[in-house]
Amino acid sequence: QVQLTESGGGSVQVGGSLRLSCVASGYSNERKCLAWFRQAPGKEREGVAIITGYDTIGYADSVKGRFTLVRDRVKNTLHLEMSSLKPEDTAMYYCAAAPWCDRPDLSSTFSYWGPGTQVTVSS
Repeated sequence: QVQLTESGGGSVQVGGSLRLSCVASGYSNERKCLAWFRQAPGKEREGVAIITGYDTIGYADSVKGRFTLVRDRVKNTLHLEMSSLKPEDTAMYYCAAAPWCDRPDLSSTFSYWGPGTQVTVSS
């Protein structure tokens, strides 16, 4: 059974950094597509960053230059390194997985989702 488990969320001040992690247990597909999404209260869910099975990466414009995806294939883990955090980055962050995506398209359909980890950025 596929299970995605996020960790690393917390509260930071503006300009701070956090590193989120997502462990994909029970999912050994080497070409799986992984992504991070976020949803703030009262807002729609939005894609943050995505990595294809061939390690091509894409980012939402709102996080480019501040967030970095790092994939650890040995540990089947995806990290989201976040820096220069802003209050508008406050949201619940979710990890998602799909069997395949041929390009880093955040509008891709994802089959599996984690329960989320909260990130709060205060000024």
